[in-house]
Formats: sequence, structure tokens, C-alpha cells
Amino acid sequence: MSLLDRFRRRRTRMSRPTGDAYTGSTRVRAADGVDQQHLEQFVKTRRGVEGFVEPRTVVSEVTLLLVAHDGEWTRRRVPSAQWAHKFANKHQVPSYDAAVVGVPQRMRDFNRRQKQQDR
Repeated sequence: MSLLDRFRRRRTRMSRPTGDAYTGSTRVRAADGVDQQHLEQFVKTRRGVEGFVEPRTVVSEVTLLLVAHDGEWTRRRVPSAQWAHKFANKHQVPSYDAAVVGVPQRMRDFNRRQKQQDR
């Protein structure tokens, strides 16, 4: 057995899982129908909604952040960035890449107001 054989064998033993259970570098819950229903309900019941597509990170998959006109927001996992933009287009919601434009100030203001009310 040569030194290279050891590395080859180890790689096959430690191979990554495949299929629906594997969502990236870590095992996290993948997006499902409940997430999609929540996003649809948010869009239907709020006005002035904008979508911000957040890229995959080590901790979570691609997410869609929806922010209403008053700063109220929700975030859910989505299957892909393309899916998120299609969802936004279908619901006539402008969508942006959050890694490029960031999140809106009104969302931070909303969070600050909520925090002050909880005191």
C-alpha cells in the first residue's frame, strides 16, 4: 500500500452525503412548502414589500428577506437565489441581492422600535 492509497481510501470513507438531505457544507433544514406559504402570506398581507436575497453562509442556506413599507420583516430559507428572484417577480415584489445592497434602514428602525417597546 502506497501513501497515496491511504488518501484515496480516506476520501471515499468520508465522502459527502448527497440528495435532498445535503444542503451545503453543513446539514441544515432545507426550504420547504411551509416556508413558501409563509412568504406568500407575508407578501399578500403587507404593502410596499421588497425582497432581499441573502447568499448561502456556513450556517444557513440561501434566504429571502422580505421587508414591508414600515420595516416589518420576515426571513425564510429558499431553494436557490434564482428561485427567490422568480418568487419576487411572480408576486410583483422588487428583489435585490442583499450582499450587494445590504438591508434597508427601515428594517433596522423597526427592530429598534420593537426593542424599545419590549422594555
